[in-house]
Amino acid sequence: MHLKPASVEELAKLIADAHARVEKVSSFDLSALNRLLEHKAEDMTATVEAGMTLAEFQQRLATHRQWLPIDPPNADQLTVGALLATNASGPRRFGYGTVRDYVIRVKAVLADGRLIHSGSKVVKNVAGYDLMKLFIGSRGSLGIIVEVTFKLRPLPETEAFAMARCDSLEKADKLIEAVLNSDLMPMVLDLHNLPPGTGPFTLVLGFAGTRQEVEWQMAGAAELGFGERTSLDYDQSIGAANLTRKTSGLPSKTISVIRRLNGAPCVVRVGNGIIYHGGTSPGTKPDLPESSEAHEQAGTDSGAPELAQRLKDEFDPKHILPELPL
Repeated sequence: MHLKPASVEELAKLIADAHARVEKVSSFDLSALNRLLEHKAEDMTATVEAGMTLAEFQQRLATHRQWLPIDPPNADQLTVGALLATNASGPRRFGYGTVRDYVIRVKAVLADGRLIHSGSKVVKNVAGYDLMKLFIGSRGSLGIIVEVTFKLRPLPETEAFAMARCDSLEKADKLIEAVLNSDLMPMVLDLHNLPPGTGPFTLVLGFAGTRQEVEWQMAGAAELGFGERTSLDYDQSIGAANLTRKTSGLPSKTISVIRRLNGAPCVVRVGNGIIYHGGTSPGTKPDLPESSEAHEQAGTDSGAPELAQRLKDEFDPKHILPELPL
């Protein structure tokens, strides 16, 4: 069953009816729930309904020189609800973290139609069990998020990006080590070989802050060998390059995993140990570690699918809502 409610109350009733009939909800469209409910610029918090696109949300915040520092691809198509459901992120994740770091309150409809709140609109609230973190990355399998309150960050005065071309992974590894041992504070640390078939890897650094801060950082990057300015256009090509697989693990093991991709196209969040890649080259089958994407989505980064399944059974015993891929 596909749901397209016009209000939170209608969604709750539809879910309750499906629960009573034990009818599976295969998908839902929350595009009608698209209001910015509150923006307290002085407190740097905002409450938004789940159907607003991330791009529109950012545009509304930008009028007050604020933003949610999460930058997944296709923000004009990704809703706030989908952002939380998938725990999506982008290249700035290295410096700013994930959406989990900015959510302070959620409203969600449970599998039996009950409407619950978790968290507080006060940034420093610490009371209560942190249910909202369970919903983030759960792909709607535990409940349907309908409203979110975020803490925000000031928009940086400027950003700049520099790149270094690496003719080998050994060179890339040495450059990464040099960056991490330097005084630089990049908010982007990515490695990629896009467009496919163009040859060497490219290591990308990104900096944000005041113009003076960014100029100092860029000068330091140039001393390490990052002599060319660039952009983050490569990240928008993840879909076009068919990077359909995601592998995650220890950042210290990232280079060794890339070697086993046998030259397949990839975008790598070096500082976070996340690799988006295009599978295998023809006639090869690299021995890759099992992706922990499902564990991250379920809020169980410890890597225990059994725990994720127990949570699913607790929150949705009739399995009305979509299943979490494990």
